[in-house]
Amino acid sequence: MDGLQIFDCTLRDGGLTNNFFFEDSFVRDLYQANVEAGVAYMEMGYRASRDVFDENEFGKWKFCDEEAIRHIVGDHPENIKLSVMADIGRTDYRRDIIPKKESVLDMIRIAAYSRDIEEALDAVEHCHCLGYETTVNIMAVSNDTEEIIAEVLEKLSESSVDVIYLVDSFGSFYPNQAAHLMDQYAKAAFPKGKQVGIHAHNNQQLAFANTIECMKSGASFLDVTVNGLGRGAGNCAAELLAGYLTGQGKDCSQEPFIKFIEKHVLALKKEGVVWGYDIPYLLTGQKNKHPSKAIEFIKEQRTQYTDFLRELAG
Repeated sequence: MDGLQIFDCTLRDGGLTNNFFFEDSFVRDLYQANVEAGVAYMEMGYRASRDVFDENEFGKWKFCDEEAIRHIVGDHPENIKLSVMADIGRTDYRRDIIPKKESVLDMIRIAAYSRDIEEALDAVEHCHCLGYETTVNIMAVSNDTEEIIAEVLEKLSESSVDVIYLVDSFGSFYPNQAAHLMDQYAKAAFPKGKQVGIHAHNNQQLAFANTIECMKSGASFLDVTVNGLGRGAGNCAAELLAGYLTGQGKDCSQEPFIKFIEKHVLALKKEGVVWGYDIPYLLTGQKNKHPSKAIEFIKEQRTQYTDFLRELAG
């Protein structure tokens, strides 16, 4: 697809909606849908530490043990790369990430706030030495000044990282803002041989638009989830981006995602799993707030939107 890398995050971001309790049939069919659709990378979930998270409270894709992944993909013969996310402060990457030659994984994605950049750089170098491709996903940059962002980008550009991600953690960016930031990322990354990516959230129904704008500004790694399945308002929908890229003459198929939605995603909704655009997420996005309050508001089945707006303003 002319250098574009579609990156499916359905298990990882979607796992935040149901504590990662996905049936093996769901995961196996998602894997096959991604292969058939021409997706370049599939994120299997988190490589979280059991010292931090109780495995009795989460499904196996919170931890992504090698055995669990191999149970789905075997020895990984398909034409797709696999990844997990290592969240700084929640992953013991020195203990729990094995050498690439012993794993079916291809990439480790490091998620970190700008304040944790030094530890993120250490994790990148560790995973690079183990043989993996790496990304750093800088979270909540909407709370950072351009000076802080520039400093972080300079450090990342001098590191061994392969891809630097712009993450719209709160779904607060408008397309012009996303494009402006992606220009800044690209100018730092490209001279050092790095690629850039976009991970968008849909609080203001702009995840797709922001992804397209960032693509125009140089992003080649484009994160999606099937039917937008993800924390809170969800993400850029895989079937939406696939349809757009097909219309642009790219080698990408939308139909495998539609079939998967029919078979599995509708069932999730019937089970009561909730995600997607809603007024509380709109308001936290516009106010540049973490969606946790909106998630709690919706779980409590509250509808006093005006009161919620005033709470955020206060």
